[in-house]
Amino acid sequence: MPDVTVAIVGSGFAGIGMAASLQRAGITDIVLLERAADLGGTWRDNSYPGAACDVPSHLYSFSFAPNPGWTRSFSPQPEIWDYLRRVADQAGITGKIRFGAEVNSARWDADGRLWRVETTAGMLTARFLVSATGPLSDPLIPDIPGLATFTGAVFHSATWDHDHDLAGRNVAVIGTGASAIQFVPRVQPLAGRLTVFQRTPAWIMPRRDRQISRLERWLFRHVPATQRAARAAIYCWRETYALGFVKYPAIMRAAQAAVLRQLRRQVTDPDLRARLTPSYLMGCKRILLSNDYYPALAQPNVSLVTGAIKEIRADSVLASDGTAHHVDTLIFGTGFHVTDFPFAHRVFGTDGVSLASRWSAQPAQTEPGQTEPGQTAFRGTTTAGFPNLFTLTGPNTGLGHNSQVFMIEAQVRYVSGALAHARRHGVDRIEVRQAAQAAYDRTVQRKMRKTVWLTGGCKSWYLDADGRNIALWPDFTWVYAWQTRRFDPASYDLARARTGAAYPAGSPAR
Repeated sequence: MPDVTVAIVGSGFAGIGMAASLQRAGITDIVLLERAADLGGTWRDNSYPGAACDVPSHLYSFSFAPNPGWTRSFSPQPEIWDYLRRVADQAGITGKIRFGAEVNSARWDADGRLWRVETTAGMLTARFLVSATGPLSDPLIPDIPGLATFTGAVFHSATWDHDHDLAGRNVAVIGTGASAIQFVPRVQPLAGRLTVFQRTPAWIMPRRDRQISRLERWLFRHVPATQRAARAAIYCWRETYALGFVKYPAIMRAAQAAVLRQLRRQVTDPDLRARLTPSYLMGCKRILLSNDYYPALAQPNVSLVTGAIKEIRADSVLASDGTAHHVDTLIFGTGFHVTDFPFAHRVFGTDGVSLASRWSAQPAQTEPGQTEPGQTAFRGTTTAGFPNLFTLTGPNTGLGHNSQVFMIEAQVRYVSGALAHARRHGVDRIEVRQAAQAAYDRTVQRKMRKTVWLTGGCKSWYLDADGRNIALWPDFTWVYAWQTRRFDPASYDLARARTGAAYPAGSPAR
């Protein structure tokens, strides 16, 4: 018998949502493995100045745990982190988390039909393994020549050094993505000199943020239907964005007008404005939200450097044009390991090969005339050769237009349905059929062909080395929710337990 029925790796939105769903289904023999000393995932780690969500608060929360107390329409990081801790406490999840338990490896035991998981806090076995590590969990610092020789302070936005005083410093910010546009306006007033290194300009929309009034919060608390209505309205409005992303990319040209108006209004220097104007179709890269990024760059103590970085020296950054910029602090806003999925290097399936190796392998023949490319997963969740493994926020489940929490909840319902089916029918081994996985991926990639991500004229982290978008979902979110509304056993090889004690007593299926 395994130590637990379900081991969940990670305690961010995905891990907490998965655990809460299993608890409601009566599957209580679970453990969450968390490498840090507290829960929260992305919203625990990203505490940089100005950190906030770019999805409206009422939508960026669990449907089963509404929060009437959001203070702003776009929640700041401390409120989201507090929300996650409160949900975990109220659902009885916090006590099931093993903190300081980073997973070093997880190996499938074919004889025992279970996962053997080695962590920094010891070994355990689990019948089912759920990866809830998320795509924004491992910071990416590019391999720039000379970085190791720099003598000043160096940190990533996800590992912000709050003890380092930025007042009067010569600061270099490398990267201009979603995090950088939030912290740059906070760093600029403090720094003596701020140099921002930009490879490609982003489309930055105005941020329609406001304080939520006490009256609104009172209504949400005492008349919950009002908050449900607000959430539904936000969802429907955000869902219309998919028309431009995945159906008719030409629509995005009209949306670009709002960005260009804001840029003209906030940046009067024509040279700076030209360097901040993207040349690709809006939506091809992640669209950002900010009201104060452009004004920050226009301040006299700020320089914008475009192009590549050639080298980092002990006290300076050498740009590709040969100019050296003296700095004493380096802040990386260079994002995360998303498409290479670091946790996949630690999971080993039926043939002893890691999930990362399986995903990076050359296309394998699955049926006459058809091949299965590298990083794919059926419903973005299960992979052939890895029985009883479920991946939340897996391949092609990310979004460019709506709330990722909505997609997480859809996946969580699907996985809960799979485990409930297994318990009802005495199944202790679930593995997706390779043909089903390949057919699913062909459908996803066929939908992807006309999306803005492939036709918009840019290169982005959404794409793998072969130019395939392996990160995002190419349709409306309600389509994904409909496809995952219930577990589909016909797509899987299911094996019944060899004994009557496949599951511990006290956790009946419902």
